[in-house]
Amino acid sequence: MAKKATAHDAQVVMQLYDLRREAEMRKARNWFLVEFWPRSADDVLKVANAFPSQENAWMRQVGGYWDMAAALVLQGAVSEELFVQPGISGEMFFIFAKIHPFLKEVREKMNNPDAFANVEKVATGSKLARKRLEHVSKHVENRLKAMAKPAKKG
Repeated sequence: MAKKATAHDAQVVMQLYDLRREAEMRKARNWFLVEFWPRSADDVLKVANAFPSQENAWMRQVGGYWDMAAALVLQGAVSEELFVQPGISGEMFFIFAKIHPFLKEVREKMNNPDAFANVEKVATGSKLARKRLEHVSKHVENRLKAMAKPAKKG
């Protein structure tokens, strides 16, 4: 049975939220959420291997942040049931849905089987989380399709 959320869990979640508000983290999150729309493993690898570039730093910052937050869940420091709520980890599911289709190939080509491992364990570790990942993945897929359509002349 999932760990029931406590006041301490709530405090940790609020501290995680506060960390997301740091100026550079906001830029990194904006890049990952708004500008980065990978269509293949090569799109992910292009950024992952572009060291040192701003996009590489932002990918590592956002990916590392969410992997760290997921580790807190996996170690029992934060209630999983609380953490997977949309208002708390919706962003994690969104960034993971963008790279999830390519993750196996990315891990193989980078020789890094642990890339996004904690995020993956949380995002696929319960029925509720899998349902959320499926929902968000469909949203990402629809957005990619819409972005691929040529603009209507008019």
